[in-house]
Amino acid sequence: MRHRAGRVALVAVLLAAAGLLVTSALRDTVTYYRTPGELFDDPGVAGHRVRLGGDVVPGSLRHEGDLVVFRLAEAGHEITVEQRGAPPETFREGTGAVVEGTLSSDGVFRSDHVVVRHGNEYRPSSSPVVPVDAG
Repeated sequence: MRHRAGRVALVAVLLAAAGLLVTSALRDTVTYYRTPGELFDDPGVAGHRVRLGGDVVPGSLRHEGDLVVFRLAEAGHEITVEQRGAPPETFREGTGAVVEGTLSSDGVFRSDHVVVRHGNEYRPSSSPVVPVDAG
C-alpha cells in the first residue's frame, strides 16, 4: 500500500512539472492584447507598455510625415493611435490590428509596432485567373 501511494505521489509531481513546462513554453508563443474598452477601464495602465487590439476604423487612417495616425475600435470603444514608422503593407482600414506601445496622459496610444491580425478563414481572390501564354 505504501509503494502504491508513493507511486501516485510521484506521478502527480511529474504531471505538475510537465504542466508547468508546457504553460511556460506557451506563454512565449501566445499574444495577449487588450481592447480599447479594457484600456480605458484600467487607469493604472497609462505609461506602461501594452498590446492593444481592434479594427482600424474606416476613414481614420492618415499619414503625417513618418507618423501614421488611425483609430482602433472594438465593442463600441475607439482610441486614437499614433504609430511611428511604416506599418506592414497589409495594414488597411477595416482590418484587424494589434499595436504595441503606451497610453499617454492625453488619451492617445503611442505605438512603435503594428501587427495585422489575419482571420482564420481563407477566401480565394475574386479576381479572375488569366492564363499565361507559354509560347
